[in-house]
Order: sequence, then structure tokens, then C-alpha cells
Amino acid sequence: MHEKSVALLNQAIGDELTAVHQYMYWHFHCDDQGFDLLAGLFKRTAIEEMLHIERLAERILFLKGEVEMVASDPVKKETDVKNMLEMAAGMEQNSAQDYNRMAMECAQNADSQSKQLFEELVADEERHYDQYDTELDNLGRFGADYLALQSIERARTRGAQTPAE
Repeated sequence: MHEKSVALLNQAIGDELTAVHQYMYWHFHCDDQGFDLLAGLFKRTAIEEMLHIERLAERILFLKGEVEMVASDPVKKETDVKNMLEMAAGMEQNSAQDYNRMAMECAQNADSQSKQLFEELVADEERHYDQYDTELDNLGRFGADYLALQSIERARTRGAQTPAE
């Protein structure tokens, strides 16, 4: 009955899985470079994307569909912070556009609950976009100093810790 909605929901799961993998990859690299603020942002976004997968899967199961857990794209091996942020902003912007379109398709197929779910996801993706856009602005305004401050703060914080006995 809701085959089209199930297909759209599974497509969204594939995109969200790709996002989780990509954001965790960037989290690891930012953490390794000492950029704690950005590492934390990528990790938090990945966790939110995992929660999106859960909501999408629950809806698929309610519709008596099969959940397909296949990422839509492989991880891109990008470790330059500016490129990471540009890619992340682009991913979030594309997701918001896709989910808007998917919401309309669900409405046309008389599936108002899936439509509502996609609309809620649009709000999250737009918030994520805004976070990455803000970080890009900060990087543009402050340049390498912005990243250096994150690295210095990490060194200061870790240096102040007492060694475990």
C-alpha cells in the first residue's frame, strides 16, 4: 500500500548512513589534529543522524516494509578542515532539499505521517547546515588562528590534568 513511502524512507536511510560514516571519519581526523570543537560537532551530528535512521526504520516497519541498511555513498577521504566543512554544509543542504521533496511525494500518496517525519528531518538538517555554515564563517574570518585556538585549548586542558596514580 505504501511502497513508494517505504522506498523513500529507505533512500533516506542510505543517505543518513553515508552521513554517519562521513561525520565519524571527520570526527576522528579533527580529534587527531587537536580540533576538539569541530571533532565534537561532527560526532554530535553523526549521533543525530543515527537517531534519524532509527525514526525512519521505525516508520518503515510500521508500514510493514523491509529496512535496507545500505549506505548510499562511500566515505570521502577528506582531511582538510575547510573542505570538510564545505562538504558537510553541502550534504546538509542537499538532505533538506531531498527531504522536502520526499515529504511532498508522501503527501501525494496519502501518507501524512511519513510526510511529517520528513518535514521534521528538514528542520534538523537545516540546523546542521547552519552550524557548519557558522564554522565556515569563523574559519573565513579568523583563518588558521581559529584552528590554532582549538589546538591550544586542547593542549592547555590536557596539560592541566593530573596524571592518574
